Amino acid sequence: MGNLYKVNESLFYAKNQYVEKNPFLHMPPEEKPLPVYGEIKDKLPKPIWEGHADAIACYYKTWEIAFRNLRTPNGEAGFVSNFIDTAFNGYLFMWDSSFIVMFGRYASHIFNFQKTLDNFYSHQHRDGFICREICETQNGEQFHRDDPASTGPNIMPWSEWEYYQITGDKERLDKIFYPLLAYHKWLQLNHTWRDGSYWSTGLACGMDNQPRVQNGYSHLTSHGHAIWVDTCIHMVMSGKILIDIGKITGHEEDTQWLSEEVLRLTKLINEKLWCEEDSFYYDLWKGDIHSKVKSIGAYWALLADIVPKDRLESFLAHLENPAEFKRPHRVPTLSADHPNYCKDGAYWLGSVWAPTNYMVLKGLEKVGKQKLAFEIAENHLSNVVEVFNKTGTVWENYSPEEAAPGNPAKSDFVGWTGLVPISVLFEYVFGIRADSQNNVMIWNVNLLEKHGVQQYPFNGTFVDLICEKRSEKDQEPEITVHSSIPLKVIVRWNGKEKTIDFSE
Repeated sequence: MGNLYKVNESLFYAKNQYVEKNPFLHMPPEEKPLPVYGEIKDKLPKPIWEGHADAIACYYKTWEIAFRNLRTPNGEAGFVSNFIDTAFNGYLFMWDSSFIVMFGRYASHIFNFQKTLDNFYSHQHRDGFICREICETQNGEQFHRDDPASTGPNIMPWSEWEYYQITGDKERLDKIFYPLLAYHKWLQLNHTWRDGSYWSTGLACGMDNQPRVQNGYSHLTSHGHAIWVDTCIHMVMSGKILIDIGKITGHEEDTQWLSEEVLRLTKLINEKLWCEEDSFYYDLWKGDIHSKVKSIGAYWALLADIVPKDRLESFLAHLENPAEFKRPHRVPTLSADHPNYCKDGAYWLGSVWAPTNYMVLKGLEKVGKQKLAFEIAENHLSNVVEVFNKTGTVWENYSPEEAAPGNPAKSDFVGWTGLVPISVLFEYVFGIRADSQNNVMIWNVNLLEKHGVQQYPFNGTFVDLICEKRSEKDQEPEITVHSSIPLKVIVRWNGKEKTIDFSE
């Protein structure tokens, strides 16, 4: 493992008042045995999709690999909860884990995947810092907190919020609020420029080798004295979500400072990072020069809901342009018109990655572009399933030009690729999403084949949702719902909508 850094080993720390309220510090390690896939398979949500047995097989193979990657916590390493391994190098990654638990929430009644993030909160330093890469087998972290590549991206608040949407678990919201607030404050104090904008590095932003900085700087480890667009947007998202969590948990008085930052950062992003000529958000290099690197990271702006209405269509047009992001396998992480774009992906130089695609889909949903989200999701799932048919597994990333793994790419990567056969299938191909706060299921019906999910976890119970076969997209869907609790289902199809109240 080499030399590792230790939590709180430095001589000097600026005290962070929110860290004192972190309940994960000094928590005893969990001692619950891990579930075995063969024993729990029948308890998983059961997708139904007539004529697509290969997609269903890919779904179950993904869960099988996921359950192979479960681990128990090593107390000596500072771990406190059972977790799913990142499936990379024996370290737990903040970036990967935040996405992995998003498909894991569909099996939280079997194994609480969300508690994977507990192991980051338990490693929080006195000043609020959390390392992005933590050793699973011994006490230590991969990076010193003053290393520019030491932490990020700050998307754990989003991950926790998504978990809340399907579970309605307010108790967890209360537990994670102060660790995340402390971490946000640390980033504000330590990773900003004088104007309040944020910086990152290739490693810290999660897209390792994208050409985000000027020549002379390291793409992996240097901030390049630039303003990083995705990092600024992450902080807007984090601020908005923490404000919402504060309202739900009764901690509104601790989030007032976030409101000002959200407004200021949103204004800065739209004034400094938007290029009117290209209709795109770019990093800003020294000398107020737009980088002209069209990275998929710009599309976090959709999810943060900060794109002005008069810019939205031109910004989305890049996703529909075959010369940029509409490649045979959508969506490459680097625009195809960039000179560094690689047809086999070359990691973040064009590969299609499950987490960034999921982010784009979530963002399109946020701005009301369900049709485009479905088209991208269907294309993405189709390519992943085709590669599964050829290789028998799922991969770390994929080629943007053909149905093939990216180069390089690890196999059996569950890992965040579990998002595609599970979350993308349920949420964007089937079109089923949960709103636990309002006890509502929203179903955007796009498919003509019979489809649905049995044993769908929702608000502490399970729901069966089946849509019968249709002959055309304009035909009203025939929906069957079985639930042990009353709920409302909003059904949308081909521009039409109906609301159905289901009683016990």
